Amino acid sequence: MSTLVATRAPLSRQLRSELRWIVRRPRTVIGLSALCLVPVLAGIGLWFAVDGDGAAGGPGLAAIIAGNGLVLPIFTLFLALPLLLPLVGAIWAADGLAGESQHGTLRGLLLSPVGRLRLLAIKSFGVATMTLFAVTLIAFVGAITGVILFGGQGMLTLSGNTLPFIDALGRIALTIVLVTIQVWGVAAIAMAISACTEHPLVVMAATMAGVIVSAVLGLFSALDWLQPYLITSGWEGLIDVMRDPLPTEQLWNSTALAGCYILIGLSLSAMRLATKDS
Repeated sequence: MSTLVATRAPLSRQLRSELRWIVRRPRTVIGLSALCLVPVLAGIGLWFAVDGDGAAGGPGLAAIIAGNGLVLPIFTLFLALPLLLPLVGAIWAADGLAGESQHGTLRGLLLSPVGRLRLLAIKSFGVATMTLFAVTLIAFVGAITGVILFGGQGMLTLSGNTLPFIDALGRIALTIVLVTIQVWGVAAIAMAISACTEHPLVVMAATMAGVIVSAVLGLFSALDWLQPYLITSGWEGLIDVMRDPLPTEQLWNSTALAGCYILIGLSLSAMRLATKDS
């Protein structure tokens, strides 16, 4: 008489399966398509802000965009970071656990031979990978749009000097990494909330409410003591990637803060999954 023994699928296969599950959802395709429109619309808007003599008509990054198309992907990422990218990360985190629970599939996953921490790692990998892809996609479309509309021989920094083409690409890549880590911090908190509810909309609403409240609290000077702990407090410092030589203090502090949120969010998720009834 033969007995059936539950076997564990290879980790690589599980990771690929998670990515396919995310990519095949219609909302993912629609969301990524919408993200591609952000740099295009931003580029067109900045193009109209440049007069016929090539002088920009606005302050800040808009004032140095003329003839420096490689600034556009960085400008677009900063434009999307306060709300759009955290929302995207929250949506994928909400679908990862709360969405599965709502559709009744999480019970089967918890009863499967896959360990709960392994399950959390797979779900977190899917969210992290798709977040990196979304940020990279915005930067790529932004770079193409910027080169077409404004040219891309180099990058004029906020310090007043111009970086050569290769160094400009390096700054764009650095911005992608930094912004992705910030969104991972938000998504990790969303994952913790997702482990505690069966309603994805609750996860998205709670996460975005937290981001907005964090940004509002950062506006009050009386709450300066709270600044180092707010997840949004380091986002403004990321503009240092547009300076030369590159100052690293603000970049490191914001990255370390996001790393703490990632650790806290995933730890809370693991604690909840470990005690969650199947």
